[in-house]
Amino acid sequence: MQGAVRTEKPVILGISGSERAGGNTDLALDYAGELVRGRGATFRTVYLRDHRISPCSPCGDCNSRTIPCALPDDMPAIVEEMKRADGIIYAVPVHGFGLAHLMQIFIERAGVGFLRFDRPLANKVGGIIVTGRRYSDASVHNQLVDNLLLNRMILVGSGFPALIRNTSPEPGLNDTEGLDALERMAHRMIDMTLLLRRHRSATGEPVLPLDDRNERVERSRSVS
Repeated sequence: MQGAVRTEKPVILGISGSERAGGNTDLALDYAGELVRGRGATFRTVYLRDHRISPCSPCGDCNSRTIPCALPDDMPAIVEEMKRADGIIYAVPVHGFGLAHLMQIFIERAGVGFLRFDRPLANKVGGIIVTGRRYSDASVHNQLVDNLLLNRMILVGSGFPALIRNTSPEPGLNDTEGLDALERMAHRMIDMTLLLRRHRSATGEPVLPLDDRNERVERSRSVS
């Protein structure tokens, strides 16, 4: 109903792209969950390592198909979880100076196989946590920023990106500055979620227009 107030708790979904259970990435995402729950919101976690996610296949029809990817795996269920959330945090370690392969496979399949048709994540709040030893964490962060913006999500700033560094062989949250950035990001995500809800409650409309949902469709219209 137009102008109706949503009374349920905001939902933030954390997606971990780490192969290592209990490692730095999981610890950072758990901490984000504590902060979110402390604000009275719901936090759910998807560990990609626990799901069957097929790499993109050589079918070659991704740019022409008009229906979601048909590869039989857990991607459809994960995408539905993303659609139900108010905000999404991608948490991933640096591997080989780049994005860990689990997250790379995931964002490829999600984007090309499911999200590009109508951009269902538009106007959802996005956050990013990158864990690493010392190098390339900013590059990985930038790649995920591009992914969030491609999906028309709202990326909240925290002063500095949530880059959590640990040079110890043992997992641990010892990066004071990184944790400060993570805390600011988590709180600002909740703040933005509540602001978006208040706007929709008052106006009955989303804060951003939803008519531009698929750049391929718009491009084909302009060509024709």
